[in-house]
Amino acid sequence: MDTFSLLTDGFLLAVQPLNLALIIAGVTLGLFIGAMPGLGSVNGVAILLPVTFLVPPGSAIIFLAAIYYGAMYGGAISSITMGIPGASTAVATTFDGRPLALKGRASLALVVAAIASFIGGSVANILFTLFAPPLASVALSFGPPEIFALMMLAFATFVGLGGDDIPKTILSICFGLVLSAVGFDAISGAPRLVFFDISGFLHGINFLVLAIGVYGIGEMIWTLDSTRGKLTTTKASMSFSGVIKDAKEGMGRSWKGTTIGSFGGFFVGMLPAAGATPGSLMAYGVAKMVSRESQEFGKGHPEGVAAPEAANNSASTGAMLPMLTLGIPGSPTTAILLGGMIIWGLVPGPRLFIDEPEFVWGLIGSFYVSNFFAVIVNIALIPLFIWMLRTPFTILAPMIFVLSVVGGYAAMQDMHDVWLLLIFGFGAYFLRKLDYPLAPAVLAIVLGPIAEPTLRQSLLLSSGDPMIFFSRGISGPIMVIAIILIFLPLLKKIFYRGRATKARA
Repeated sequence: MDTFSLLTDGFLLAVQPLNLALIIAGVTLGLFIGAMPGLGSVNGVAILLPVTFLVPPGSAIIFLAAIYYGAMYGGAISSITMGIPGASTAVATTFDGRPLALKGRASLALVVAAIASFIGGSVANILFTLFAPPLASVALSFGPPEIFALMMLAFATFVGLGGDDIPKTILSICFGLVLSAVGFDAISGAPRLVFFDISGFLHGINFLVLAIGVYGIGEMIWTLDSTRGKLTTTKASMSFSGVIKDAKEGMGRSWKGTTIGSFGGFFVGMLPAAGATPGSLMAYGVAKMVSRESQEFGKGHPEGVAAPEAANNSASTGAMLPMLTLGIPGSPTTAILLGGMIIWGLVPGPRLFIDEPEFVWGLIGSFYVSNFFAVIVNIALIPLFIWMLRTPFTILAPMIFVLSVVGGYAAMQDMHDVWLLLIFGFGAYFLRKLDYPLAPAVLAIVLGPIAEPTLRQSLLLSSGDPMIFFSRGISGPIMVIAIILIFLPLLKKIFYRGRATKARA
């Protein structure tokens, strides 16, 4: 039976009344779970996993996958409306989504986020359907050197194309890398950077705590300081004709970033243990790199919203690929889904497509249906999100503070994280006062736990020879591009100085 016939059967299974009801309920729940700081798809799927034992296994995994989809859409909501990332996957959306909202263009940001998410999910679904087995083997060919090279490329885009003060950008990245190293050494198991012997540092610094502290508490303090306590509201309006206008304007200016996010996010998402967060951050960096308006990124450019949103939705589908075809979870959420499948008696791996075709293609069919309903529900609820922005900030600020504290506590249920969240919030405020870019530090604390072990594993494989990063077919070109980007500001400076000297002569 060909792929099209199998996919048709999957669609028919996904639109059965029970499965369709679970998909609609799942994406709606996921939308609000993703928008709640501190929850995100991982906690949402984990919390609702026991509910799925009331339905057949196929319907259960469809429901959980729908929650995953909805949460990917939902993360953008609080990022744009309040400046608090609903989940780590939506941190990059905050960079341009929040500035757009502050300019009174929240509807543009929300519409672009929804449409880019839909396109990213659609592209990923098509790639998943057509190329699942061969793409899984490509993902397996990525060893530690290749993954480290990708991490270097992500850092290099911020240094070479950041537009900020380069020394401050590098210092910000180094600060983030130091924070990412707190806790137990991943290879030796020895504790390190446990400040003042406080036991809370042993479990490391939770990225979500840092993100909520920086973009929740820090943004709140910055706004209160800027307005000097005056009653302020964000100007925002919404109408059907406005949605159409925003869709045309937004996608006209961000089609390139959407394309980068859609394809790049899927590829990064299917790498074992990578997930949607690195995918969205890397898509943002690459979109900034190729944009003709790169200087507008961080100030409210629609492409800065579209690229990470397309990427995190594409990556969520990509992360399903190694889980189903190889039994290797591509993200923390798919690790929970993997556990659920095993509980239900389904064994992920190469034989799953042969032994359980009805389940597999029903799940794939549900990806398309979930993606469609997620964008419908998201756009339908935009007026509600716009209404939130009309609330005076002196009323909104306490709500942001409470949500931030609850979100920081919910991640690990440890008061240590709440104190850290407050410290990061005040620290981010002072760094912003001193014109230090915060995005590179956030990027570093996300990618640090991936970059460090892959660097050390690569050097162990080569007996300490760094040429391992340049001698391999995939990692070599990526590393060369990364090095060029790192030195690009210096090369530009030399070039322009040379031209100035010739002009004076």
